[in-house]
Amino acid sequence: MNRDNLPKFVSLREELVATHQQAMGETDDLLVGLQLTHSGRFARPNTKSILEPQILYHHPVLEQNGKAAENAYLLTDEDLQRIVRAFVDSAMLAAEAGFQFVDVKHCHGYLGHETLSSFNRPGKYGGSFENRTRFLREIVAGIRERAPGLAIGVRLSAVDWVPFQPGAQGVGQPCTFPGDNYPYAFGGDGTGLGIDLTEPLQLLELFEQLDIRLVCISVGSPYYNPHFQRPAFFPPSDGYQPPEDPLVGVARQIDVVRQLKQERPDLIYVGSGYSYLQEWLPNVAQAAVRQGDVDFVGLGRMVLSYPELPADVLAGRPLVMKKICRTFSDCTTAPRRGLISGCFPLDDYYKQMPENAVLKEYKAEFRKSLREK
Repeated sequence: MNRDNLPKFVSLREELVATHQQAMGETDDLLVGLQLTHSGRFARPNTKSILEPQILYHHPVLEQNGKAAENAYLLTDEDLQRIVRAFVDSAMLAAEAGFQFVDVKHCHGYLGHETLSSFNRPGKYGGSFENRTRFLREIVAGIRERAPGLAIGVRLSAVDWVPFQPGAQGVGQPCTFPGDNYPYAFGGDGTGLGIDLTEPLQLLELFEQLDIRLVCISVGSPYYNPHFQRPAFFPPSDGYQPPEDPLVGVARQIDVVRQLKQERPDLIYVGSGYSYLQEWLPNVAQAAVRQGDVDFVGLGRMVLSYPELPADVLAGRPLVMKKICRTFSDCTTAPRRGLISGCFPLDDYYKQMPENAVLKEYKAEFRKSLREK
């Protein structure tokens, strides 16, 4: 967001509120915010088709597997201070536009998340826990000073793993890494495949100290280990077949949130990864909230195909089965090819777009290339 496009964000918020009023008859149940992020290692600042990574440290596995091009730029501490100021400026504009909170994104391998795993980075933004959280703390301090009425939340990849790649029959397998220790996973146990919640819990304690009340828990990254982060029966076309039943991935995310909430109960938790449950989503979500394992259940992919699902569930109406997300992953494959994200298989609006034909052609070419290997 910048000053030039501020009126568009004002109009967007007003339209959201008016539409909710029309559909639900009230607006006092709304909390509308914007997410602040920097794509970091996955940045495409000039064109959607060209990756121009801006990285905090060199990652031998990701860079070996093409997740950082030769033109990767290693950000300096001065660059990070400039980015902090940009986050704060954007937060001020969000407040001016009438939004009630901002989400300072720290998940999925993007810049904020990468700060948390900068164990080997020199300087004041790497190494110790204090240094690795400096980026977040400086952003929060700037927002508190310049937009004091604006609430702050964080979407957090609470745990991470080693990147995966296609193995036999296209099934995902963990990449090898140099040495005996994998030092790039925040919330990892050093093996690349295990979990250690010591630092995630320490970070949640910091959230409490910073008066950050809302935290949306995710895990991993859709770029390098998507079966953890976004369980799906049909993975993205450029990915790999899941090496486990996707239900295992859903259960893992629910359990991570449960453990975090049990240890740090005063925060407000939003859970992720539920869309794979499809028609069973409302039942499992209700059970998780009822048992105190989570406070809210967030919907991502499901909202693209079935935005009315929460309203239908709350009203006791039967689910519209043809709208339920079946995890085809076109909403992920499309933007990776520079196309708009949407539910091309189920939403007639996207079905009629010319991008649908382009997407189908790309998927056919990709499948052909796999057969020829």
